[in-house]
Amino acid sequence: MKLGDMELRDDVFNVEVKRHILWEVIKWQLACRRQGTHSTKTRGELSYSGRKLLPQKGTGNARHGDRGANIFVGGGIAHGPRPADYYYSLPKKVRKLGLKMALSSKAQEGKMLIFDSINIGDVPKTKKAIEFLNSHGIKDIKVTIVIPEKDEIVMKSFRNLPNVKVLPAEGLNVYDILWADVLAIQREAIGKIYERLSS
Repeated sequence: MKLGDMELRDDVFNVEVKRHILWEVIKWQLACRRQGTHSTKTRGELSYSGRKLLPQKGTGNARHGDRGANIFVGGGIAHGPRPADYYYSLPKKVRKLGLKMALSSKAQEGKMLIFDSINIGDVPKTKKAIEFLNSHGIKDIKVTIVIPEKDEIVMKSFRNLPNVKVLPAEGLNVYDILWADVLAIQREAIGKIYERLSS
């Protein structure tokens, strides 16, 4: 496959896209991102007194035990969420295939561009980041920018722009590719992507 003046490998950028594979990889990715720290207190974890509220018989009221019962406001929660680990393993082969399919979908839809470099300077500048986007006709759309390796100056320059994500080639993933309207890849990063997908 050819994009601009660059010849791209068909086994990475022109594979058949299967939606179910992409769905599987994104589901796995989002599950791994979940913190799983959600928690509620049961009646045994509350700091209420364990004293019986009222006599068992003779008052005409219901037979209540302690104040922490789940039917009272402020009482314990019955069957509420508890801390959990949502991680599960997905075969490496499937993860790689999903990444190839995500890259191929952007290339086949014409939503991928390759650029030579990002000239920001020695200090992070959002203004320079905006100039870079405008020079490539990217405006008011979501874009994922792929650079060869982690670069703090570039990443901080784009950090204030809500519709832009900057990823090193090693951090490229299916979710962030499909999230974007345009996938912009630095020329040097292509080789890094090939290395990652062939290892």
